[in-house]
Amino acid sequence: MRTGIFVGSFDPFTIGHADIVRRALPLFDRVVIGVGVNERKQYMYSTDVRVDTIKRIYAGEAKIEVKAYRDLTIDFAHREQAQFIIKGVRSLKDFEYEREQADVNRKIGDVETILLYADPTLASISSSLVRELIHFGKDVSGLVPPLLQDVADR
Repeated sequence: MRTGIFVGSFDPFTIGHADIVRRALPLFDRVVIGVGVNERKQYMYSTDVRVDTIKRIYAGEAKIEVKAYRDLTIDFAHREQAQFIIKGVRSLKDFEYEREQADVNRKIGDVETILLYADPTLASISSSLVRELIHFGKDVSGLVPPLLQDVADR
């Protein structure tokens, strides 16, 4: 079974993330969305909220699973028996970072990284931008999937 993991903090999950998942689906038999938890990081939304809201988006999609993880991405990939790590790339800066990560993951874990370039119309959307807009009470309905709008409004 060809399995890919798509990982991130997803705080919150954006339409850019959803676009990467949509485009990755035809490439894999199974896609595991890994919601990363870093104890040194502060999140706007709890791990449970992030996992549950993404599960709601993909409730009807049999090929998608959503799980939280607290360890290295490569360890999560091995636990999920994934051969591939799926990453979205918005910029040259993203590309350089992801290339370095891919090299390390290949060396220490024998897992390949698949880079999917962001749709140019979505490349400016980031979770940090959405968090900032939410903080200032702005409408983010065009930046997050419709099922997440109620979470963003909290």
